[in-house]
Amino acid sequence: MSNVKNTVIVITGASSGIGAASAIKLASLGGKVVLAARNEEKLKALVAEIRNAGGEASYFVTNVTDKTSLVGLVEFAIKQYGRIDSLVNNAGLMLFSDWKDVVVDDWEKMIDTNIKGYLYAIAAALPQMLEQGHGKILNMSSVAGLHVGGSSGVYSATKFFIRGITESLRKEVGVDSGVQVSMISPGVIDTGWADKVSDAKGREAAKALNEIAITPEQVADAVAYALDQPTNLTINDIVIHPTKQDW
Repeated sequence: MSNVKNTVIVITGASSGIGAASAIKLASLGGKVVLAARNEEKLKALVAEIRNAGGEASYFVTNVTDKTSLVGLVEFAIKQYGRIDSLVNNAGLMLFSDWKDVVVDDWEKMIDTNIKGYLYAIAAALPQMLEQGHGKILNMSSVAGLHVGGSSGVYSATKFFIRGITESLRKEVGVDSGVQVSMISPGVIDTGWADKVSDAKGREAAKALNEIAITPEQVADAVAYALDQPTNLTINDIVIHPTKQDW
C-alpha cells in the first residue's frame, strides 16, 4: 500500500504546472490534497477534476508572498483534516534577464515568491508537524540551484537558497524531530513559464530552452516517489531533467 494513502498534503502553486500535476498524482494514490494558489477558478476546476476521478481534494486561495495567507492555509488544512502530513513548497517564479538590464522588479518578484514564500510556508506548517512528531516538507528547487546558466543569476540564487535551507532543515528537524525534509531539482519543464518573462532577450532565451522541456507529469512522478517513502528513509534530493539538457 502506498505511504501517501490517507495522508494530508498541502501543495502551494497548485493551480497549474508541477503543482497541479502533483495534486492529481498524489490524489490518485489516495492522498488528501489541499491546493493553494491565487487563481480560484483554476483551483475549483482542479478540485472538481480530482473529485470526479474519485480523489479527495479541497482548496484555499493563497498568496505565498503574504505570510498571513499561509497561516490561513495551514489553519484551513487542520480544520478540514485535523493535521498536515506533507507540505509541498512548489510555488515559484522564473524570470530571465541579464544583470546589465537591472530588472529590479523581476528580482524582487522572485525573492518574494521563491524565498519568502518558502519561508512563510515552512513557518506556518512546521510547528504543527513538530507537535505531531512527524511530517514531510518537500521543497521544489531546480538544477539552476546546482549550475548557474545565462540570464538566470537571481533565479539561480533563489534556488541555491532553497538548497541551503533544505539541508539545514534536514539536519535540525529531520534527524531529531521526525520531520522528513526533501528536495527535487528539476531541469527545464514545459509549464508555460517562458511566456511570463518580461525582458525581451530573456524571453527569447527561455523559449529556446523550452523546446527540450520535460512535462510536469514527469516531475510529479518524482514528487510522489519522494513522499511515498517510509518514516525511516528520506529522499535528500532528486535531480530530474531532459536528456538533451547538458547542464
